[in-house]
Amino acid sequence: MLLRAPAADDDDDSDVDLFGEETEEEKKAAEERAAKAKASTKKKESGKSSVLLDVKPWDDETDMVKLEEAVRSIKMEGLLWGASKLMPVGYGIKKLQIMMTIIDDLVSVDTLIEDHLCVEPANEYIQSCDIVAFNKI
Repeated sequence: MLLRAPAADDDDDSDVDLFGEETEEEKKAAEERAAKAKASTKKKESGKSSVLLDVKPWDDETDMVKLEEAVRSIKMEGLLWGASKLMPVGYGIKKLQIMMTIIDDLVSVDTLIEDHLCVEPANEYIQSCDIVAFNKI
């Protein structure tokens, strides 16, 4: 005669979710967090940044007035050119250091440099551009 132990009650394991499925409360909480995050991003104003740019000419014979005109001729929504000055580099070569204020959501500095400053006709005067300082306002 074999005696078997009574079947264990499986109710103890029912609160452990082995497959990681979300409960209704977790789904609702996640939706509320997503709604709050969406609402908070709408309230934010797009930030502004102040950028100091070094614009380097090809050689010492480059007309720096025309170089600055080429830089300032670039017009984009959210881009405001500021003060500029010529800085000596060496061997008679000077670079243009120019300030600009940008609205972060509208202007990408990388796009400005790659697609506007280092292509025709501006690259006739400009060899390269470097970001010296980038500050959030």
